[in-house]
Amino acid sequence: MNPSGRFRVLIAALLLLLPLASADAQLGRPEGLYYKSWAVIFGINDYLLAPKLKTSVADGKALAETLRKLGFEEVVEVYDKNASSKAMHHILRDVLPRKVGRQDRVVIFFAGHAGITPDRNGQDLGYLVPCDAQANNVSKAVTMDDLKEFSRRVMAKHILFVLDTGISGWEITAPQQLSLEGRGTQEEETDKRAVQVLTAANKGEATAHKDGQSLFLRILATGLQGAADTDKNGWLLASELSSYIKQQVEKATAGKQHPQTARLDGDGDMILIEGKKGTFRAGGEPKTDAERIAAAKELYDQAFTSLQQQRPPQEALNSLDKALEYNPVYGDAYILKSYVLSEYLFNQDDALIAANQAVKYAADNQDSHYTLGLILQKKQHYKEAEQAMNRALAINPVNSDVLLSLGDLYAEDLKDQKKAVEAYTKYLGNGGTESRAKDYVEKAGAAPAKP
Repeated sequence: MNPSGRFRVLIAALLLLLPLASADAQLGRPEGLYYKSWAVIFGINDYLLAPKLKTSVADGKALAETLRKLGFEEVVEVYDKNASSKAMHHILRDVLPRKVGRQDRVVIFFAGHAGITPDRNGQDLGYLVPCDAQANNVSKAVTMDDLKEFSRRVMAKHILFVLDTGISGWEITAPQQLSLEGRGTQEEETDKRAVQVLTAANKGEATAHKDGQSLFLRILATGLQGAADTDKNGWLLASELSSYIKQQVEKATAGKQHPQTARLDGDGDMILIEGKKGTFRAGGEPKTDAERIAAAKELYDQAFTSLQQQRPPQEALNSLDKALEYNPVYGDAYILKSYVLSEYLFNQDDALIAANQAVKYAADNQDSHYTLGLILQKKQHYKEAEQAMNRALAINPVNSDVLLSLGDLYAEDLKDQKKAVEAYTKYLGNGGTESRAKDYVEKAGAAPAKP
């Protein structure tokens, strides 16, 4: 279906749906992206049986504060002697699986010693060292198998392990490249299961520090403040954060430290920062003119679908505004924007501005003139509305929607019975079925045209 025809179908369908409440469609879903956001911060400096560290607790506290600012309601901080083997296993095996819900997200952060041991198949198995464990003894450790088991038992939709240590050994599930390619809307990402891992370094690599703080943690905090949103769409996903950290850490250490990423389960992506609804799009920021035009079309279609699904109209408007940033002469986007502003947001002044832009950039599209006419009518500029609708009919003389609206304009606003009868008669002659048109023609003493 061409854009003009599809737009008319949308208008007809949406006008029928306007009075309906959308609350039922949200049953079982959070009002936002998640019901609750959890974080557990493990930081250990004061080891009993392993070398002591200096920055792990301070790094954990800094991240805890950053996550609270991002809207994490439940942030549990576990430091030094409280991060014993028994306590860490209890939190992962019992506390979180009992409390975390299906629509929640969970971040698990660990700063401390880690190690690698062979598993029963001779493959590397990474492990985290609690405060009362030996660095080279896995008996009290929290292994990557333990983290995998935790991710199976907890109900959370999205889980992100952030490990400020050099570790690998998650081959229990083959790593997959984290990427935005092929992504859909932010709601689709939220609906998909995701268990993701981000580490500060690869196995055997030392982790760099700067000014008494982990370099990895410093860059992580900067990324969470928005720097990792490299496509500048307002949304920050775990995959974006991972890519940003990997690039920045490798650059800052001259290639001596290599953060690692992996996906343990699912194909979704944790959303760390929620941007404006409707601005989320797949891939990076478009660079060429062709890419910007394609991105604008993608966002236009996203807005169109959003309206069909009765989502909040502001989401559609956000998509259209972003589309027009990419392609400022996109006439169809101006048409749909003027309609959203007029029919949903009741902002006739801004709707008129958008409609005039639609006429400027889509002069051959009947819908641009028709929508302009409807807005002018609402603003009581009746003669100008008549001219706009007649321009739409000059493009398509048998457009039933325009003929009916023009008849209404003559009958109700301009009080021109002759022209009202003429417009309604043409409408009925083209197969129109609205009873008000037939009643008006009959009361005026004119026989309605036969289809």
